[in-house]
Amino acid sequence: MIRENLKRILEQLPDGVQLVGAVKTRTTEEILEAIDGGLKIIGQNYVQEAEKTFQTIGTRAKHHLIGHLQSNKAKKAVELFDMIETVDSEKLAKAISNACQGTGKIMPVLLEVNSGEEPQKAGVMPAELFSLLEKISEYENISVQGLMTMGPFAGDPEDARPYFQKTRQLFEQAESLGIKNVKMKYLSMGMSNSFKVAIEEGANLIRIGTAIFGERDYY
Repeated sequence: MIRENLKRILEQLPDGVQLVGAVKTRTTEEILEAIDGGLKIIGQNYVQEAEKTFQTIGTRAKHHLIGHLQSNKAKKAVELFDMIETVDSEKLAKAISNACQGTGKIMPVLLEVNSGEEPQKAGVMPAELFSLLEKISEYENISVQGLMTMGPFAGDPEDARPYFQKTRQLFEQAESLGIKNVKMKYLSMGMSNSFKVAIEEGANLIRIGTAIFGERDYY
């Protein structure tokens, strides 16, 4: 089932759009089946889960952190991940940069935008994005490579379109500023129910779990 689901999704993706398989709660066997079926990037929500799967998967796929990162776990995250998609504060950026020092690693990150301006959700508010970009650009061990947003978790995919449009506009504005150490390469938007709308609005990274692996147990 996983291979078939993955094949169907990959066939729908335009050139230049990359798929991140969201593997929260998935078994190593399920993840390996997806990798064997062509999945090249796995997205983890938790550092602890990533540690377990990394031992088996290693470099067979790239590893993105797509869940919120606590500053005190930055050192381990830098060791495990190829990209952190959820930076939303200078404090977290500083922790990541400090964790990279002495390793020679420059950590690719995306800034998470709270496009719905919902106080209960993570992400930098749109009005504060450019100020944060300027501050983070000063950290030599971080490379800002784009933006990420969540949008609504469910419902009509069209409900997500305004949030994706807003994030794309911020992406384009950030690109035009020419801030050092900031390259707007990746726009990470869209999940299982909304990825088609996200692609229409400019996403080139999409994060899909349920449509690949089936329904999961939430915790």
